[in-house]
Amino acid sequence: MRIGILGLGRIGAFHAETLSGLDAVESLVVADPFADAAEAAAARFGAEVANSPEALLAAGVDGLVVAAATDAHPALILAGVEAGVPVFCEKPVARTMREGVEVLKAVQGSGVPIQIGYNRRFDAGFVAARAAVRAGELGKLHTVRSTTLDPAPPPAAYIAASGGIFRDCSVHDFDIIRWVTGREVTEVYAVGGNRGADYIKAAGDADTTGAILTLDDGTIAVVSNSRHNRRGYDVRMELHGFADSIAVGLDDKLPLRSVEPGVSFPSGTPHDFFMDRFADAYRAELTAFTEVVAGTRPSPCTVEDALEAGWIAEACTLSLHEHRPVTPAEVRGA
Repeated sequence: MRIGILGLGRIGAFHAETLSGLDAVESLVVADPFADAAEAAAARFGAEVANSPEALLAAGVDGLVVAAATDAHPALILAGVEAGVPVFCEKPVARTMREGVEVLKAVQGSGVPIQIGYNRRFDAGFVAARAAVRAGELGKLHTVRSTTLDPAPPPAAYIAASGGIFRDCSVHDFDIIRWVTGREVTEVYAVGGNRGADYIKAAGDADTTGAILTLDDGTIAVVSNSRHNRRGYDVRMELHGFADSIAVGLDDKLPLRSVEPGVSFPSGTPHDFFMDRFADAYRAELTAFTEVVAGTRPSPCTVEDALEAGWIAEACTLSLHEHRPVTPAEVRGA
């Protein structure tokens, strides 16, 4: 099949490399507002260059990968749908939830599949955890802990346009909690602080946060996030039930040092970036998209799924600012 890629920045170029190695993908067509980025990707991966999104969609692509800036996501998703081309779009659907809801309304009933990029759904550990929960191996859940710690904060320009740590970073935890447990979030309480990187505080954002989520069956989920984890990129999940407890992310590259006498685990080189930690997951995610394009599976992460995680992020953002519990239902009605 022939896949088009719009946006050849860090993640777009990474997706181009991944797609070029998939058996189902015969050719790539790429476009980027910066011509040099498109030309570099074309030279590296043997892709064709289109000079605009319209030209790319007219080039006979079977599927479209949107890896452009967030502000461009709504228009590019709609352009793909209007052309009848299945779309894969990196999260978020749009910069604001209002725009995201408008995208959802516009594509409902189109019959064109859209997959939003939440890569943790394709990580082997999270897949196994979901299977264990669904099979009842843990018994009734009572506690979930989800962690995302970045090794260093992103640049000031990125922070200013990110929408805040809950919308940019924690939203991955919110999505994977919903996906693994199969439950919805009914209430949140969030706290945050600034322990470094003055430009994050200046942008009105927190660099370290905690959130307690109450799920609809009474399970408590605790989410921890930080932009400062010098030891490496740390993504984990614990699930505790009345019958058993399991963890995702306890491999030998875990960026955590034990001080227990005689304990050498973990002894590997710590994960240092999300592309390192989730390389296999990204490949599985884009493989899934080729199956969506081929019509052999439904979208594994719909616009509706992405918006649900987004509402949790909105609730946490409001909770942080107002120092009180907030329900997703409250922000939906705002």
